[in-house]
Amino acid sequence: MKFNNQERIKEFLSKIEKDDKKGNNINSFLQLNTNALLEAKEDDSNRRGKAPGKLAGLAVAVKANINVQGFFASCASKTLENYKSGYDATVIKKIKEQGGIIIGITNCDEFACGSSGETSAFGATKNPKALERIPGGSSSGSAAAVAAGFCDVALGSDTGGSIRNPASHCGVVGFKPTYGFVSRYGLIDLSMSLEQIGCFGSSIKDVRLLFDVIKGKDERDSTSFDIKEKEEKSSKLNNLRIGIPNLGADKEIWDLIRKRIKEVSERKKWKFQDTEVNYLDLGIQTYYPINYVEFFSATRKFDGRKYGKKIEDSCGEEVLRRILGGKEIAKAEFSGRYYHKALKAKALIKQEFENAFRKFDCLIIPTVPKLPHKFGTKLTTEEMYNYDSLTVLANLAEVPAISVPAGTINEIPVGLQIICPRFQDNKLLDIAEEFEK
Repeated sequence: MKFNNQERIKEFLSKIEKDDKKGNNINSFLQLNTNALLEAKEDDSNRRGKAPGKLAGLAVAVKANINVQGFFASCASKTLENYKSGYDATVIKKIKEQGGIIIGITNCDEFACGSSGETSAFGATKNPKALERIPGGSSSGSAAAVAAGFCDVALGSDTGGSIRNPASHCGVVGFKPTYGFVSRYGLIDLSMSLEQIGCFGSSIKDVRLLFDVIKGKDERDSTSFDIKEKEEKSSKLNNLRIGIPNLGADKEIWDLIRKRIKEVSERKKWKFQDTEVNYLDLGIQTYYPINYVEFFSATRKFDGRKYGKKIEDSCGEEVLRRILGGKEIAKAEFSGRYYHKALKAKALIKQEFENAFRKFDCLIIPTVPKLPHKFGTKLTTEEMYNYDSLTVLANLAEVPAISVPAGTINEIPVGLQIICPRFQDNKLLDIAEEFEK
């Protein structure tokens, strides 16, 4: 990293001006930090004779549902269009303490409701690697910003694949840590029991660097863990055993994933085999009742009195669908029938993952079961939700998962998803690094 970081930030801002709103009009940013150059200058001055922070001068993009003091936390919705954050989320505080420069706030699916990046109230984000196709969602802007070279790293949130899905489509690395390893304080979440803040980067090294800064227990988040107590102590990769669950995805995608598994396993002398893991085919049916009910509950504060506009009067179609669906499921006569049964199914899936990890060190599957569709393609709600059929599983099991580029099909990026047991985030990153080589 250069000592004078002003030039780095200046180059990023120039590239964003040229390609994000003009030129290719990627539309990955909703708001830029007008003080970014000044902050880089101050950081350079303050570090004279001092050791730099871990993120000194690095440009960090932030998804629009994470609070950054003085910036709009709109969640890409007209509901919160004019809501300006009065505080920093814990992850933002940690980034600033280590010298990271918040370069701007990124676009996303409205209130993180979506798998394509198309539901934002401020226009869809384009995929820098395939401009005519969706970038994936819901953290579309963060993935696109990294893929386009507008920043060094980015923050996203992942409820059922919202980091890994766009990472796969945009050809970057997207990491969802173990649930509780990163504080959720300051996140305007979609589903509190499933969602986790995570990282985007161009490499495992970048993602690891950002993760090391933002992880850790936070007194303001009761779901957070003490990393040192829970973290896997050793991440030796000798004699690694890889399980390959038989899950639905397009044949050409599976062929590419299997090819990469074979290549790396032969080089590292790892063992791999197909395996059956029960109940994984119920992922989508389990995920959405929980998602709907928890989202409905979370949005009751958006009644137009304190935060922006009343959400039902100002939101888009997908957000309204989830609010109304959650309201219906949450009714007394339905709650036991759907929400609580979904929680029981979640527990079964979690147990099946634990059983699988007694036989395997990690599981590897495609990140997304099909290639991203072209803008303008009409999909049913079921078809759109199925984009997340392979990623919701890690959220339901509360385990860490990562998407790394596996290659391309017809010049369109495809991601390979690695899943490890709870708390083995460092081991996961080590394994992913071998697939990156």
